[in-house]
Amino acid sequence: MRPASHLLMLLSLTLLASSCRDEQAGPKPRNKALPPPAQARVLDAAPADLTWRSGATFAGGAVRYLGTRLSPPVAVPGQQVQLAHYFEALRPMPQGWEFFVHVVDPASGQMMVNADHAFAGGAAPLGSWPVGKVVEDVHTVPMPPSPGQVVLGFWQGDSRLPVDDPNAHRGDNRMLGPQLGGAAPSLPEYTVRRAPKAPVIDGELDDAVWKDAAPVVLHGSFDGRPVSLRTEARLAYDDQNLYVAFDVEDPDIWGTLRKRDDPIYEQEVVEIFLDANADGRTYNEMQVSPHNVNFDAYFPARRKGMDLSWDSGMTTAVKVRGTLDNPEDRDEGWRVEMKIPFARLAEVPHVPPQKGERWRFNLYRLEHVKRQQVEGQAFSPLFVGDFHALPRFGWLVFE
Repeated sequence: MRPASHLLMLLSLTLLASSCRDEQAGPKPRNKALPPPAQARVLDAAPADLTWRSGATFAGGAVRYLGTRLSPPVAVPGQQVQLAHYFEALRPMPQGWEFFVHVVDPASGQMMVNADHAFAGGAAPLGSWPVGKVVEDVHTVPMPPSPGQVVLGFWQGDSRLPVDDPNAHRGDNRMLGPQLGGAAPSLPEYTVRRAPKAPVIDGELDDAVWKDAAPVVLHGSFDGRPVSLRTEARLAYDDQNLYVAFDVEDPDIWGTLRKRDDPIYEQEVVEIFLDANADGRTYNEMQVSPHNVNFDAYFPARRKGMDLSWDSGMTTAVKVRGTLDNPEDRDEGWRVEMKIPFARLAEVPHVPPQKGERWRFNLYRLEHVKRQQVEGQAFSPLFVGDFHALPRFGWLVFE
């Protein structure tokens, strides 16, 4: 598992990086409970106007999830959506189980909204439900920037109440509920041009290849919003290598890590992720810091089996326009050039890539504003707090 701020930008581009735990590892920190109502609402049957019907059960048929009513059924990003959930206890349940509700990315399962709260505002914990009756829980969540999948269930300590039907969850005992929103945002494409002559890897970005390559400006990694400091990138290729250039605006250029494969992603860095065969599993991650420290890793699956022994064979150079590690002056920025051999990358379909070949990729920058607040930037916004969200990678199209 890779630590760092990549997992912490859930709903903000300016949160402090302070944890190494994958947000899917287990029950999450609880949100403040809603004010308890006078009493829990108990019904003989679920309402007829449910927008999502389930019928799946927990714990060997002990509890049935009947479904949820969304209001409004379709919302715009940021709009409050009311969710009314309906459950039925089919036999008595023990005390101590608490309720959780998450909104996750439908493709990757990564957290978008943590909407955990006490069931019915604390008035109806699971162990108190009358057998054979329907109990109601009502709460609101903000519509995320892109469509989300509601998942819900019950937790105690480090365990979740088992979901009986394997098709009703993702293997994590979070029962599948309704979806929020419509179609996912489209994925951006970058057409990479063949370089007649390879650039000199010196960080200057004055070679003819960069004048011919199309520039792309990175945006907020979570939802594509404008960022405080500009980052421009370009790509090119030839028969042996992929070339990547970053031009970074930065008033305070710094970094304390000096060794190869140090966790430079915890400081200031530019990055490229490449899924060459676009299978959504195997991919490579390569990073460069302002001190020209390199990090590279191979992943056989999303966030699993990180292999730091893999060597990309890349050549990099950095040109700093300012003074490194001096917070007292104002710097202009830094430029990066990367030469990445195709032959070292995972699952490359063809070397060299064929005309029209399409890879999945993303470009990133992590900026620590005033060395405190993390600002993530990306070529393709992720809409989840995870730079490894492969379904949100853009397309790299070889000209």
